[in-house]
Amino acid sequence: MSAPSPEKEATLQRIKDLGLIAVIRGPSAELTLAMVDALVAGGVQGIEITYTTPEATWVVQRLCERYGEEILPGMGTLTRFEQVEEAVQAGARFVVSPHYEPGLARALVESGLLTMLGAFTPSEVWQAFKAGSDVVKIFPASVAGPEYIKALRGPFPEIPMMPTGGVTQDNLSDWFAAGVIAVGAGSNLCPQKWAKEGRFKEITQTAEDFVRALARARGSG
Repeated sequence: MSAPSPEKEATLQRIKDLGLIAVIRGPSAELTLAMVDALVAGGVQGIEITYTTPEATWVVQRLCERYGEEILPGMGTLTRFEQVEEAVQAGARFVVSPHYEPGLARALVESGLLTMLGAFTPSEVWQAFKAGSDVVKIFPASVAGPEYIKALRGPFPEIPMMPTGGVTQDNLSDWFAAGVIAVGAGSNLCPQKWAKEGRFKEITQTAEDFVRALARARGSG
């Protein structure tokens, strides 16, 4: 594989520094923006807007205009080729697919954005990494837990991994002890139900709790 570009290197380093990506499946465009506002207020800066969110690219464009470099915006659940260029044009800094498929993987890598390909089995993890995935998204991580990541890291110590699914405040230390570079948190961090009910202060409080738990898990709090 060729060496990653300086832009990808910078994005990768920021993901490592942040350690936490909020994976957002918003109920509507406006409510998704409000969800992100609440998360940022709580100290969460890594933001992944999934394509299951209505008007997902419009949301990312608005977030880039609103926050600039304050956040690290990305787009997730990319499953179709046309979504790759849409994510680039929207201003995403990273792109995430829930699965490994060779053609789509090639398009994601060639986008120039930091790429996370989803994988679960050892064969999928290796194929995703060899295809150029800068970080391999272990999904659904809730099925196997931190011990599974630890087992994968045995034969693949050079592969940066990020679990998504099943990440909670209580098990953050277990994931990082297993050797992940960051975690993706969805409904345990920003429940769609809370957005529908207007409970944004609770999203902010949960974000603050996650950030404090993350600092403790990494030995800096």
